[in-house]
Amino acid sequence: MQFNRFMATALSIALLSGSAFADNAPQRFDAQFESYPTYNGDDLELAIDNMGTHFKLWSPAATQARVNIYADGHTGKPEQTIPMSFQPAKGVWVATVPGQQLYGKFYTFQIEHGGKWLDETPGVWPKAVGVNGKRAAIIDFATTNPAGWENDRGPQVKNFTDVILYEMHHRDFSIHPSSGIANKGKFLALTEPGTTNQQGLATGIDHLKELGITHVHILPSYDYNSVDETNLPANTYNWGYDPLNYNAPEGSYSTNPSDPATRVREMKQMIKALHDAGIGVVMDVVYNHTADNDGSNFELTAPGYYHRHWDDGRYSDASGCGNETASDRQQMRDFIINSVKYWADEYHVDGFRFDLMAIHDTETMNQVAAELKALRPDIFVYGEGWTAGDSPLPVERRALKENVSKMENIAVFSDDLRDAVKGHYSNASDRGFATGKPGSEETVKIGIVAATAHPQVDYSKGNNSKFPYATSPEMVVNYVSCHDDLTLTDKLRHSMPEASDSLRMRAAKLAQTIVFTSQGTPFMFAGEEVFRDKKGVHNSYNSPDSINAIDWTLKSDNADQFAYYQGLIALRKAHPAFRLTSAQDIAKHLVFDKIDSEKQPNLISYSLTGNAGGDEWKEIKVVFNGAETAQTVKIPGGTWQIIAIDGKIDPAGSLGTMKGGKVSVPGTSALILARK
Repeated sequence: MQFNRFMATALSIALLSGSAFADNAPQRFDAQFESYPTYNGDDLELAIDNMGTHFKLWSPAATQARVNIYADGHTGKPEQTIPMSFQPAKGVWVATVPGQQLYGKFYTFQIEHGGKWLDETPGVWPKAVGVNGKRAAIIDFATTNPAGWENDRGPQVKNFTDVILYEMHHRDFSIHPSSGIANKGKFLALTEPGTTNQQGLATGIDHLKELGITHVHILPSYDYNSVDETNLPANTYNWGYDPLNYNAPEGSYSTNPSDPATRVREMKQMIKALHDAGIGVVMDVVYNHTADNDGSNFELTAPGYYHRHWDDGRYSDASGCGNETASDRQQMRDFIINSVKYWADEYHVDGFRFDLMAIHDTETMNQVAAELKALRPDIFVYGEGWTAGDSPLPVERRALKENVSKMENIAVFSDDLRDAVKGHYSNASDRGFATGKPGSEETVKIGIVAATAHPQVDYSKGNNSKFPYATSPEMVVNYVSCHDDLTLTDKLRHSMPEASDSLRMRAAKLAQTIVFTSQGTPFMFAGEEVFRDKKGVHNSYNSPDSINAIDWTLKSDNADQFAYYQGLIALRKAHPAFRLTSAQDIAKHLVFDKIDSEKQPNLISYSLTGNAGGDEWKEIKVVFNGAETAQTVKIPGGTWQIIAIDGKIDPAGSLGTMKGGKVSVPGTSALILARK
């Protein structure tokens, strides 16, 4: 049966009313969309050439469509309204303004659906927008490129285990008065060299270079819904996990949200400054849900299609935010793939972190990674391997942590290591391995081997995972805290209420030593290196700057903590033994010592042997003591160079040497030894 828009609309109305078929038999709500044609051209929804300005909207079930042209991005009535014509084979509506390149103008689409005209929308593909993102903008992107942009690129990555991720939020990082940064809370904050706190210590981009991380993972930077860009003095804060326009930068991070080109240009300036500093840029992307349901740009463009529903027509809500998108539907899949390719191409983005990635299907994620790899082989893709609720998408098709072996060139976060090291994320008072709670030793080992098969790791004793879900360490990202839930500092203050901050800092050092010496990719939350807190607030997504901002005087107050993080990062970067690239090498070179956890709880000891990964060190001994009292381990005979001991670290070995034998490891600390 040949498709046409009138049949599709009738079917849509019938399904919504529950009477689609003569026998009134129950039908899947989403079945109506299976017959929709799809369109994957690169000219959605705007194209400009010498012939004029062209509009193309994918909306197969609309009965009419039109384009409204505006002189202003926020106020005023349309200068003209242009009816669109339908191309049923592609499901697209088209219109052209001949002979005019409408640079400087704004536009919206409107469709008639179900017998009524829906609200105006910039569509799903605006690449530039006016203030608050309600109208799409027509700009010349060639004018937004900073000097030298044609030669710009991020750091080349040989293996994803070489990456060291630093998760940050634009406002958190620069808004505090102590940052010394002029463009506080803006993209341009990361373009300012030479900024310092009041004690003269580096902040901003110089701090990142000094710390030594390889990539910044920046919380959502696309145009999101919750901040009123016309009233920035109101000081509204949000993480940005409420997507509005996926392919345009957020206006509140620009110096002029009303100028569509400014936000584009300044985001590119930020990325180039980071690249010039040798730092890659990972973009946090949230394709799994939209900020609104019926009023979202997706629904106003192709009602019902882009979201998943239960059989009775209710929005499915695996995101916990009111809806979830349907990545397994071709037009949505193409949208996600083309969107990440656009950011990688137009903005030179080096990686993507997928929020609630398991809402997406594995086929989509595989295509995302393959297309990006074809563009640049070292683009890093990783995400949360879980959902926030149930979904109609079958479990075996979800991009879950447990299904990561079905995905190529994609990594997932290790909740195994996270919860085992510091205590369960949802229970503030719960302790973990690094804070003296016994019983998680085997789960910590799962993190150490990056969830790969290892002859000495008993997965049946794992707290979160019961089998080796990763077939390569490049599939796992290890961490102990991120923007979600309590910061590591706050977690330690809740779970160690009687302890001093000095002891908590020892626990933080131990926790991060486990992360940075484990196989896989290490990840840290901005400010942990200066013992940053968020005053005990778990979900600070819309808390004020007084909660979220990093106080850079902490860098002076906690200089020893910062120096330890520096040393950890330098150690990892200098020694490939901590960055093995295959499960086979981990099983071969990483050897755990036999320890009776009943007699010596919270103690893990292992060796990296045989010049692992081509390391200059023939053997590395790593010991973690999560107990508050000293414990004894047996070190092989001979002379060892001390790399880390009792809360101090120096990859160059200035801490001295020790002889093998029975060695006492101080409580709440790591011991790292090496020999050639």
